[in-house]
Amino acid sequence: MAENREISYNEAIAEVEQILASLGDGTADIDSLSERTKRATELIAAARAKLRKAENEISALLYEQPANQ
Repeated sequence: MAENREISYNEAIAEVEQILASLGDGTADIDSLSERTKRATELIAAARAKLRKAENEISALLYEQPANQ
């Protein structure tokens, strides 16, 4: 599933949830198991990266504030 645009955090989480649901309810066929697992791993990595970026940006903003505010 090659995409030209960057996926949003919410889109990544929604797709991971969809993959997990299909694996959990038995609707995923064995032929696509590896592909779905790989895609879920990529999505989780992207979501984690977005969380780290947001955390770093928030921390930077908090540390930039003067102490008397």
